[in-house]
Amino acid sequence: MAIVYIGIGSNAGDRNSHIQKALGLLRDHENVKLLAVSNLIETEPENDPSQEKYLNGALKINTDLMPLDLLSALKNIERRCGRIRPVSGAPRTLDLDILTYDDVVIVEGKTLSIPHPKLHERFFVLKPLLEIAPEWLHPRLGKNAQQLLEDLTESAPYSH
Repeated sequence: MAIVYIGIGSNAGDRNSHIQKALGLLRDHENVKLLAVSNLIETEPENDPSQEKYLNGALKINTDLMPLDLLSALKNIERRCGRIRPVSGAPRTLDLDILTYDDVVIVEGKTLSIPHPKLHERFFVLKPLLEIAPEWLHPRLGKNAQQLLEDLTESAPYSH
């Protein structure tokens, strides 16, 4: 069984309802055990200030699904929560991203990169991750979420 961290977010419609539905679907999935759920934080959209604010959080799961099978399961949950993918950067009813999968590293895979390539650059991922996994270490950078948050703050202070 693999320990996997997942980023969860929504900025379209009833954001909290979409997230709660996704959590229910994850709890009901036969190959997933939900171990921890962070508090949700509200953040500004990164690339389009005209969009609604996001609710973001992090999840810790245990699964026997392989990374690509897990990705497929997460995309299915996104669809069941109303997610459509018309264009990149569009508002999302639900976004589920695999942040890390045990200590697996898949660099620039065709459909999946692990760890998530922007994990260490995103306040809205690191803050919830720190809450549920203070002991977690980035498998490529060897730093924990607290250290990565400090690096992020030093390089480009985030106003929230």
